[in-house]
Amino acid sequence: MTSEVEQYWQTFIKEQNLSPERQPAEIYSFGNTVQMANELAVLVISSQKTATTLAIDLYEPNEHVPQAGDYNIILDGQGKPAAITKTMSCKIIAYNKVSADHAYLEGEGDRTLDYWRAVHEPFFTAEYAELNRTFEPTIPCLCEQFMVVKS
Repeated sequence: MTSEVEQYWQTFIKEQNLSPERQPAEIYSFGNTVQMANELAVLVISSQKTATTLAIDLYEPNEHVPQAGDYNIILDGQGKPAAITKTMSCKIIAYNKVSADHAYLEGEGDRTLDYWRAVHEPFFTAEYAELNRTFEPTIPCLCEQFMVVKS
């Protein structure tokens, strides 16, 4: 955690009267490019993006899996803190069963399920390929909903 991110977190836990020992569950940016991280951080800050989808079976055995109640620091494309989110719910759903409602909450593009699939399938295909695995439409996805608690 950089000093800038640490200071951002410390300010938040003081404002929220949380335990000084409390740590964020995760510190990350959305997407896989600087431009995408910046664009999605703006959507989070504006509360247009209140959900995300992860390929749950790509997690390492000891890696933290998001769960309700987690606080996460969202970074922009330069690694600077953009927001803190609180995970409200997580559901495991097959990729091909992700709902139009969830796609809308992701806040991207025209917010339709068709758009969501058009951008997520290539993203997941690339993630699986990096691990010499094959994307299938039935992969289990962790559909997370969150709210911005600091921006």
